Amino acid sequence: MGTIGHVLPALQGFFTIGVLIALGWVLAWRGFLTVEHRKWMSSLALYVASPALMFTQLVGADVHRVFAHSVIAAYGAIAAVALLYLLVSAVRFRHDVPGRTIGTMLSCYTNAANLGIPVAAYALGDVTWMVPILLIQLVVLQPTVLAILDYHKAKRENTRLSMAKLATLPIRNPMTVGVIVGLVANLIHVRVSWFVLPAFASHPIEMVANLAVPLMLLAFGVSLRLDPKPQGGSDQVESWFVVGLKILVQPVVAYVLAQWVLHLDATAVHAVTVVACLPPAQNIFIFASKYDVRMAFARDTIFRATVGSVVVILVAATVLA
Repeated sequence: MGTIGHVLPALQGFFTIGVLIALGWVLAWRGFLTVEHRKWMSSLALYVASPALMFTQLVGADVHRVFAHSVIAAYGAIAAVALLYLLVSAVRFRHDVPGRTIGTMLSCYTNAANLGIPVAAYALGDVTWMVPILLIQLVVLQPTVLAILDYHKAKRENTRLSMAKLATLPIRNPMTVGVIVGLVANLIHVRVSWFVLPAFASHPIEMVANLAVPLMLLAFGVSLRLDPKPQGGSDQVESWFVVGLKILVQPVVAYVLAQWVLHLDATAVHAVTVVACLPPAQNIFIFASKYDVRMAFARDTIFRATVGSVVVILVAATVLA
């Protein structure tokens, strides 16, 4: 009975997620929502609602959770799969630097926003589990990758690259701004206990934040119905290899580090492992499209990993609950 009691919230969370995704799929199937609507919802969620959500979550978050030992397991798993992909890619796949960059991102860069926030909210019951992942991705990984792609694009086109553009990438990302401002407000409240965000400021932010998860899930359902499906090609072997790295190897490494190396409590082991099961972020396809680097490969790998991750996340959430 105890096991069922622990698993039931996760199952209810996934049912809630599934209903909203299915609603998006049905609305797209009936023609009420189109690809343009999906792009609009995704943009609104990522650039407006999600930063507000991260701010509201971090203002009242336990900063010790945000910077707990569990981040070592999460970051260690990210580093392990990225290194493994680079080693295999150098021997087996032999792409140029931009091609390896996209492949590396697909193997370790988690869909922490579109799927991560809903999974954390409904299956784990706490969005702050996603914060360490968002921090390293938005502040370190994404600017690094964009800098590499920008550099090689400028080199290919024989144009000059602005260093100011590279240096300001992190602070020009709304998600990064939401995370940083939320952390700063939290730390101010901890240091100066009388400081509380006034209701006339907090309530509108909370209302916008509440739009994030429904918009993401509806947009994902529309994407499953209308966006291109995977096709055959010479990159299929590499694509499935990357899928395995992302949704199987990364959670196993995260679990081993959390359970046997760091000896974290059961809640942290559960959360770190489930978060590591998430598929690659959809914005990797945006990067691939923008820089014209392996677009079909990115699209197909993300689709395969996203579908597979549903089963993997459910199994992990059930077994470790």
